[in-house]
Amino acid sequence: MTRQTRLSKSDWLTAGFSALIQDGPAALKAEPLARRLNTTKGSFYWHFDDVPAYHGALLDTWEAEALSPLAKILEEEPNSGAKLRRLGQQITDYSSPVTDHENPEPAVRAWAQGDDKVAQRVEKVDGLRLNLLTELLRDSGITNPDWARVILGSTIGIQSLPGKARDTIGPMGSLVDLVLALR
Repeated sequence: MTRQTRLSKSDWLTAGFSALIQDGPAALKAEPLARRLNTTKGSFYWHFDDVPAYHGALLDTWEAEALSPLAKILEEEPNSGAKLRRLGQQITDYSSPVTDHENPEPAVRAWAQGDDKVAQRVEKVDGLRLNLLTELLRDSGITNPDWARVILGSTIGIQSLPGKARDTIGPMGSLVDLVLALR
């Protein structure tokens, strides 16, 4: 008799991000997730009080992963222009250690279209991103806050493009260079 390894909270979150990316938010329920993991719903409820608590844990994880690259970029880059350029290129383009595959950002944004709590969380993360972009633009001599929205919106839009067109490095670097040339 083989004994199955006990699933962790992280296993459930990884499965949830995969389900969200592949099948959308309707797959974020105990039963479909348990089938995906070939286990019982009891394991789900061992880690989460209910489905809304699970959704909250997914969003907490997404938020932490979405914001953690920002601090790293701020530490690594030498000046406001370099920070702004790299943030423009990577602000919504990060690899997710929890999902083990593609960036969950587009799937979370799609989920937000039909769920007010998710929309509020996305708005919070975007607000923090916009504040940071606005501050870096201001430090670079650009005072029009609309440029921060243009940079963030462009990065989000590029993420919805198919395949290689999704690459943000070249286009976002060019956009940031263009904005910085307005000084």
